[in-house]
Amino acid sequence: MMMTQALPISGPFASRTADPATAMRAEGLGKAYGPITVLSDVALDIRPGEVHAVIGENGAGKSTLMKLLAGHVQPSTGHLEMAGHRVSFADAAAAEAAGVVLVHQEILLAGDLSVAENLFLGRELTRGLMVNDREMNRRAATILSAIGARCHPSDRVGSLPLAQRQLVQIARALLEPRKVVIFDEPTAVLANDEVAALLAVVRGLREKGAAVLYISHRLDEVETLADRITVLRDGRMIGTWPAAGLTQRDMAELMVGRKLDMLYPPKRPAPTNDPLLTVSDLVVDHGAVLGSFAVHPGEVLGIGGMIGSGRTELFEGLMGLRPAQGRCTLNGTDVAHRSVSGWQAAGLVYLTEDRKGKGLLLDEPLAPNLTLQALDVVHGRLTLGRRKEMAGLERAVADYDIRVRSVHLDAGQLSGGNQQKLLLAKVMMTDPSVVIIDEPTRGIDIGNKSQIYDFIDKLVRAGKACIVISSELPELVGLSDRVLVMRAGRIVAQLTGGQVTEQNVVYAATSGSAQAGGKTA
Repeated sequence: MMMTQALPISGPFASRTADPATAMRAEGLGKAYGPITVLSDVALDIRPGEVHAVIGENGAGKSTLMKLLAGHVQPSTGHLEMAGHRVSFADAAAAEAAGVVLVHQEILLAGDLSVAENLFLGRELTRGLMVNDREMNRRAATILSAIGARCHPSDRVGSLPLAQRQLVQIARALLEPRKVVIFDEPTAVLANDEVAALLAVVRGLREKGAAVLYISHRLDEVETLADRITVLRDGRMIGTWPAAGLTQRDMAELMVGRKLDMLYPPKRPAPTNDPLLTVSDLVVDHGAVLGSFAVHPGEVLGIGGMIGSGRTELFEGLMGLRPAQGRCTLNGTDVAHRSVSGWQAAGLVYLTEDRKGKGLLLDEPLAPNLTLQALDVVHGRLTLGRRKEMAGLERAVADYDIRVRSVHLDAGQLSGGNQQKLLLAKVMMTDPSVVIIDEPTRGIDIGNKSQIYDFIDKLVRAGKACIVISSELPELVGLSDRVLVMRAGRIVAQLTGGQVTEQNVVYAATSGSAQAGGKTA
């Protein structure tokens, strides 16, 4: 049951008095870009020793609000206060000097520099006229250990997995004491053990008296972590509630403004047909990762395991993105020479976990992004079929509910959820029979998650097969008909039917063996 009416609301119309104990307050805050208003009339206070969560669908205005609070953009209306005094930040550096820091959702690091060099970039420690690398490495190791990062201070950032890069970015923000720490989707790319370590860091900040503003689409995190919760919808503030009074379903329904049906599609009957894809003795990265598996028409095959277990590496090897050997059969035909284009022609496509870095061209328009993998379908040999390309985009916008102000936007101007739907539409342009999706809803709000789950359900009910790699246990269990669990580069367990539970996935991922009747690989 939604609790909108039953709970006290603090919002734009609540009376406020100056409170020096409040770390930061926003009054009537708004932002417009020309005639388009993206945020309006937000009244928000952030208190020392408190975790204040901000939730809302993609495009609700959360990231814009964070950037306003941290000096990255200037408000069109309203003002900020700290300790009862009005403040204005010319830029992010001015906000950091005042003790306010934003940990971005995007990775903003120098890939060619080491971890320690990134942490101290622009504030290097010196000894005389020389940079004190030893001390920077020592301090970097301390903060990395505190937040649960597994990288070394001398590692080159560009060589790190996405999750470790995110932890380095968080470490950079927390290197100095802060009054207000703003986290924008900090756990979107982290595995469960890394999430637990980060949440412990957030609780530590609260205990030390810092004010924490926390954005996350993971409502279980919000439920366990937050003291108060503010909901944004369509650029406006709906209200602020004590976290103790809201369930995850309450939060979700406040975000979308309507009752939510069951999040995951109903389970499908067990497939009886021969497999669409069979992979035998696939050896990746010269034996670091290996596995054998099959997936049937009408089936969602889930791939579970901790970060570093080899899940993504196994399927990158299958697609020819890593050195690999093994026997593969698709639609009854042996596929000997594996490459992304070869697999696509045969009917297998791969949707990467890194939609911004590897999946989409963020500075290019939507239409070329959509058709890039299907040029022969849309364009002629000598001419570009722009009219056909735009018609395809308009169909994709309707079929996948890609919400855009204009079809002439660049891909980078879409929200995360709409980027993911564009990427899904892109890989489906070639009408594949098997679809591999790595982290299908990373950094996506619950409304868009529900839609993507429905898309996956429809494609397998139409006789296709889908392989889903996911770090979110509820998602893995809720979507999958069967789950393979990986550990240390090997498939260690197969779970089917009633064995597909969060507990069994975790047990297999951490112990290397099945439980409750699961089959050990």
